[in-house]
Order: sequence, then structure tokens, then C-alpha cells
Amino acid sequence: MFEFQQYLGFLLFLGIFLTGFWLMLFLVNFVFYWVGGALWERFKEKRAERAQE
Repeated sequence: MFEFQQYLGFLLFLGIFLTGFWLMLFLVNFVFYWVGGALWERFKEKRAERAQE
């Protein structure tokens, strides 16, 4: 089976991989939230311009 060194290496790899995975997920969601909010604000501004005319 595993020796102790291999077990520690596997745990280290798993920890780094999972940290990177969750960080990537958080950053991608943040970017979508940012872009979506900017598009929504632009849509509201255009709608207000049309209503004003």
C-alpha cells in the first residue's frame, strides 16, 4: 500500500488541488457577478434614456 511519505505527498497534493479549485470557482463567480452587474446597470441606463425621450 502507501508508505508514510507517499501518504503525506498525496495529502499535500490534495490540499493544494482543492485550494486551487475553490479559489478558481470563487474568482470565476466573482467575475460573472461583476460583468453581470455592469451589463444590468447599462441596461437600466438605456431604459431610463428611452423613457426620458
